[in-house]
Amino acid sequence: MYYIGVDLGTSSVKLILMEPTGDIVNTVSKTYPISFPKPGWSEQNPTDWYDKTCEGIKELIKDIDKDKVAGISFGGQMHGLVILDENDNVIRPAILWNDGRTTKECDYLNNEIGKDKLTEYTANIAFAGFTAPKLLWVKNNEPDNFKKIAKIMLPKDYIAYRLTGVHCTDVSDASGMLLLDVKKRDWSEEMINICKISRKQLPALYESYEKVGCITKEAAMELGLPDNVCVAAGAGDNAAAAVGTGTVGDGMCNISLGTSGTIFISSSNFSVDNNNALHSFDHADGYYHLMGCMLSAASCNGWWMDNILKDTDYKEAQSHITKDMLGNNHIYFLPYLMGERSPHNDPLARATFTGMTMDSTRTDMTQAVLEGVAFAIRDSFEIARSLGINITETKMCGGGAKSELWCTIMANVLGIKVHLLKSEEGPSMGAAMLAMVAAGEYENVKQAADSIVGICRTIEPEKDIADRYNSRYNTFKDIYPALKGVFEKM
Repeated sequence: MYYIGVDLGTSSVKLILMEPTGDIVNTVSKTYPISFPKPGWSEQNPTDWYDKTCEGIKELIKDIDKDKVAGISFGGQMHGLVILDENDNVIRPAILWNDGRTTKECDYLNNEIGKDKLTEYTANIAFAGFTAPKLLWVKNNEPDNFKKIAKIMLPKDYIAYRLTGVHCTDVSDASGMLLLDVKKRDWSEEMINICKISRKQLPALYESYEKVGCITKEAAMELGLPDNVCVAAGAGDNAAAAVGTGTVGDGMCNISLGTSGTIFISSSNFSVDNNNALHSFDHADGYYHLMGCMLSAASCNGWWMDNILKDTDYKEAQSHITKDMLGNNHIYFLPYLMGERSPHNDPLARATFTGMTMDSTRTDMTQAVLEGVAFAIRDSFEIARSLGINITETKMCGGGAKSELWCTIMANVLGIKVHLLKSEEGPSMGAAMLAMVAAGEYENVKQAADSIVGICRTIEPEKDIADRYNSRYNTFKDIYPALKGVFEKM
């Protein structure tokens, strides 16, 4: 049998066709436009997502026996607001995760409702990218559209609805809406009241691996598939990627160095850190996870190489950074090109180079960029450790994980083993695995992960280098507090 994993990203949809063994049969990617109608705004047309997903599925399965496709599931960009009217038509373009228009609404939620109450209701506080502040923005700025809302959805859930006719979401993706009681895995009545909506406007909740239905006869005809194809609820992109890297079960860790960077820690138990520096979300395996999210990770190196150095040979630039240089660099880089989420929650934070002297070189600065991202990941790592979570190893994924040097830096900055994967397909792979569980191919998510995910290499920290990085991190963590007031003035 075959399973389709759909990764609905910000710039493109990536699809994977996979066998139960984890063997990849085909991959397809389709792009769609993103709109920036005003500074700080970010929107997309949900029908573009569906149209391109359908195009991708047709291309994905063109050379196989269509009757052997058993399941479809999704990993999707989180936090986006999709609103439908009573006829299930899209009311306005979706407001995306990286949209920054909700400053006033976040201030209202965090300061007037209060962070303590938000944490009690949802286990999290308000961030500009979350869904609830976007709902309040529509209420405050587009009251006619707000009155038309019959269903509130997340991006990937619009695809699931179009395929099945079911208004659904999963608990991992819903955790990032600020509308879910994460501990209870149910909608928060308090947040429903605060946002002036009703429970019937929210989709039905599922675990990520649960079947929500089968594709409709209409969708089956359009795609050339049988109408008994199982559709699983799917997960938010980070939770789906974690499934795809085998980060399920208690105390497992995955670090993603993509455009943004995340440290994802799975847990059997629900927990919240006192300062809400980490997101506390439900996981796609039926349990929980903590997540630190930095807004600029591999994109920092992309900015440095592409925009500043005008050099596309990343490997050559890093080849000059020798082992004896690790932990001995005198330059520090704050990686806050887009502001920062975890752990500072400061949209005004900015990137800086600090410590340059007359003998500083281009190589020193390239190294500082890689180290700065690793140090920022450690900020979240230390918060998890303060909660009593003992992390001794991590998987690595994302574009930055292709750099062995960066993975070596990460292993020594964190002082833990770093595992590189045999196959790294991100959220699409995790989505296909969730479809397998929903279709009965595996009993649960952990069994699927244990059977499919493989490690090709492990990088161990070296005591001398790790000790040097410990000393440097103690300096790094003092730089942001020292500059915070300066960022506010800027």
